[in-house]
Amino acid sequence: MVTITPRGVEALPAEGPSPNPRVAERLDEVGALLAAQQASPFKVRAYHNAAAAVRVLPVSVAALFRDEGLDGLERIPGVGPGIAGAIRELLSTGRLQMLERLQGEADPVRLFATVPGIGAGLAERLHDELGLSTLEELEVAAHDGRLLRLPGFGPKRLKGVVSALAERLGRLHERSVPRESPPPVEELLDIDREYRDSAELGRLPTIAPRRFNPDHRSWLPVLHTTRGQRHYTALFSNTALAHRLGRTHDWVVIYGDGDREEHQATVITARTGPLAGRRIVRGREPECAALYRERPGVRASLLKGAAT
Repeated sequence: MVTITPRGVEALPAEGPSPNPRVAERLDEVGALLAAQQASPFKVRAYHNAAAAVRVLPVSVAALFRDEGLDGLERIPGVGPGIAGAIRELLSTGRLQMLERLQGEADPVRLFATVPGIGAGLAERLHDELGLSTLEELEVAAHDGRLLRLPGFGPKRLKGVVSALAERLGRLHERSVPRESPPPVEELLDIDREYRDSAELGRLPTIAPRRFNPDHRSWLPVLHTTRGQRHYTALFSNTALAHRLGRTHDWVVIYGDGDREEHQATVITARTGPLAGRRIVRGREPECAALYRERPGVRASLLKGAAT
């Protein structure tokens, strides 16, 4: 079973009792939440079908992944690359970020606190002061010097965190394919437009996020949409930084399926520079500038920022 200890979240073991019932239960939970949030019926059925297949599988999915990697998981009936990646995450880390996100319980602070050497207070500062939200972002910050500049991080603690992240993320990405190209910025900006328009009109289901919501109010709209074969989920940012800057209804976080990995992007309204007032994908400003320059006919609603 999954256990949370002071040293973090433990992986589901390859030996011992089969983790199949727990994995199947989590996949069914994803399917139920997707259905409640008006995702595509195909996506909903895919998770329920995969759960049923894992539940009756005669071998342990943990042992199957240990011996055959993602290729072995994808041979389970009804399990494609995306769901195989979800099973890998459950086996490798004991958590499923997609499920937490659909439940409104995604909490970077709680995630960082599972890393040995990072307590609750330091985890809060990593998120609030450095704007980090994922273990991958934490790993980058550990290597580019940002962690050492944060009070409370000395060389010894940094070395321990780097080692823990290498083990955690190395296990998560074991036998993964090379990194995929991210979705085009025009597609992301169009999803951002669809999300903001639908949220403004009250057409979207809402969830009650765990953080910054003491009244447990269901206020955060969630959009499930598709572009071609790719499924996307979009939500307003519910981070401490977004709240502090008053951008909770401006910053939109978009998650998209990949072949074997999930893509994440944040769309914001540029406040300064030549793109000021335009919606941009953070970190991909040159591509956004090129899009606006080369496609002047793109609809104004796609290019203009939200009125916040």
